[in-house]
Amino acid sequence: MSFFTDLLSNLNTFLYSYVLIALLIFTGLYFTVRTRFVQFRLFPEAIRVLKEKKDGDTGVSSFQALMISTASRVGTGNIAGVATALAGGGPGAIFWMWLLALIGGASAFIESTLAQMYKIKDGDEFRGGPAYYIQIALGKRWLGIVFAVLLIACFAIGFNALQSFNVSSAFEYYAGDSISADTIALIVGVVLAAAMAGVIFGGVQRIGFISSVIVPIMAVIYILMGLFITLTNLPALPGIFHDVFVEAFDFRAIAGGFAGSCVMLGIKRGLFSNEAGMGSAPNAGASANVSHPAKQGLVQMLSVFIDTLVICTTTAMMLLIYGVDGSLTGMPYVQQAVSAQVGEFGIHFVSISILLFAFSSLVGNYCYAESNIRFIKDNKTLLTIFRIACVGVVLAGSMAEFSVVWDLADVLMGFMAIVNIIAILLLGNKALIALRDYTEQKKFGQDPHFHPKKLGIDKADCWED
Repeated sequence: MSFFTDLLSNLNTFLYSYVLIALLIFTGLYFTVRTRFVQFRLFPEAIRVLKEKKDGDTGVSSFQALMISTASRVGTGNIAGVATALAGGGPGAIFWMWLLALIGGASAFIESTLAQMYKIKDGDEFRGGPAYYIQIALGKRWLGIVFAVLLIACFAIGFNALQSFNVSSAFEYYAGDSISADTIALIVGVVLAAAMAGVIFGGVQRIGFISSVIVPIMAVIYILMGLFITLTNLPALPGIFHDVFVEAFDFRAIAGGFAGSCVMLGIKRGLFSNEAGMGSAPNAGASANVSHPAKQGLVQMLSVFIDTLVICTTTAMMLLIYGVDGSLTGMPYVQQAVSAQVGEFGIHFVSISILLFAFSSLVGNYCYAESNIRFIKDNKTLLTIFRIACVGVVLAGSMAEFSVVWDLADVLMGFMAIVNIIAILLLGNKALIALRDYTEQKKFGQDPHFHPKKLGIDKADCWED
């Protein structure tokens, strides 16, 4: 077991120190320039598109697809992930999370537009994502299968185990003489596993409905708590922002210990939280029924901003007002920070928040994994076995070890992101053609509709029906 733990830790450090940081920043900047800063230029248009109804009777609406992807993004990474980054990397880590979100919005646009372009119709639903555009547009089914396997392992095993672990970690506060922490972890695991089993057999329509209700409500309540704590501590904000920007560019400290620096931890936790360029959100984006692929690219771009610039920042402000305490990390850190401002109620509030955040992520993660299971082999028996296995992972994750679940999630996420980044760099011109077509139609006051053959784009068969 120690060999496996050490291997995960070393892989984690190597991936994020020497490969992923460079790839993520390069890809984000490249597409920011190529799209002419689409994440800023068309931000108002993205808000407008979000309000549109779905284009027909099948699939889900843009808003529901956004909520499915946001349900996966907005999870324990926004709470425990931020706490882990700040505890390990200091206040400067939040700056690098912000930066990754700002430039990652362009990558999110490209990957979700591609997912829409190369989606397939499956009954009354649509399926798609990196595995599909790798197979259809690049003609590399084997690479699509590699990506699908990595995503399934990352989300169904790594991320879902981590979500369950973080919930059980939050509820350890309620352990005492009459009930042990291990018993609490088991109870949490059983409750989460049972709740997930009750949802995942209902299909994407039920998942979309639950996500579109739970995610907005819990996010608004959480943000309101963060605003209350921030506004009641306004005198502390200048010092907090000073620490964030000064420590973000303390290059001597970064060079002295890059593996644990604010840069690596900020980008790592930022990627875990907002998933920009990682290849996960396109699986939800493909399920939307829209008249033009760029519409869902714009909508999914919003999810990156909602996740990091709003919800992660809410957590960061609450933690930085309390102060960075090296003896605390993860959920206990968040609980202590909130309770210091609002009393014991804060601990209960964080516990309930993490439970709801985690549940929505479990469901969103499953949605991604199912689409990729069906990409490999669309078989009802295989899908049933997979669903049972997913429930088992949630139960086991609640009783796992801190370092193992975080390192496993990070490594799987890293490999998955590398495959997707290579694919969107190779296919990015297709999404850029779609973006130009969209903006041209908007100039003429039209509601943009996508006709791939007119644009010289082949293999987008779903749009030719």
